[in-house]
Amino acid sequence: MAAARDNVFPTRMNLQTTKIRLRGAQTGHSLLKRKSEALSIRFIEIVKKIQEAKLNMGKIIQDASFSLAEVTYTAGDIGFQVRENAKIASYKLISKQENVSGVLLPVFEKSVQSNNAFELAGLSRGGSRVKQCKENYMAALDILVQLASLQTAFLLLDEIIKLTNRRVAAIEYIIIPRIENTIQYISSELDEQDREEFYRLKKVQSKNKEVQSNKEQSSSVPDIEYLNSTVTSKTSFIKLKKLETRNILSEQTDSDIIF
Repeated sequence: MAAARDNVFPTRMNLQTTKIRLRGAQTGHSLLKRKSEALSIRFIEIVKKIQEAKLNMGKIIQDASFSLAEVTYTAGDIGFQVRENAKIASYKLISKQENVSGVLLPVFEKSVQSNNAFELAGLSRGGSRVKQCKENYMAALDILVQLASLQTAFLLLDEIIKLTNRRVAAIEYIIIPRIENTIQYISSELDEQDREEFYRLKKVQSKNKEVQSNKEQSSSVPDIEYLNSTVTSKTSFIKLKKLETRNILSEQTDSDIIF
């Protein structure tokens, strides 16, 4: 089975573009890996704080419930007095955001107003118990707000870490190997094209040399024929002169004999 790669045309421009994509993928993988590590460290810190807050919350809620039982025993039911005097909420939450490696985590903080809904509570009896109950329930509210902030950040970080780890795995095991296979394919095709071009040039060069040698041979053949014809004509002329000379000499000899 062939390795997965992008369907691109093997050119040097596409090779350069793919190499740039590979560098970008490697940089993104490194950044996401660091982000995942930072979020994991913060996640572990939040888990530890949640464990501590839950342990403290049990004791604080227990003390608050026990103090309310004491107030009910000493001062009776003071709930109606509190409800009558509570016109505006004295304990409010302020929602803020904390940036952790590009992730905005919600943070809840308390805001206590100056009005006191327990002004008339405990005037007749049990004033100290009412005050102590109020302090205990304020501490319980503080630990609940802290726990709510930690639990919200815990859930959000859990999802973000899973998403980041999936992205890191996808880049590491799918995207980067795919780009590397594409680069390998383009490089092999370009090398093959270079070998074909080199072979073609060698063939053209050898063909040019062959044509040049044929031209030289063809140009030398007429010169040899011309020389041969010239030698032949000279030889014939010499033979003719010799024959003429012989004829003349023979004639002279005949004339001498006659006389």
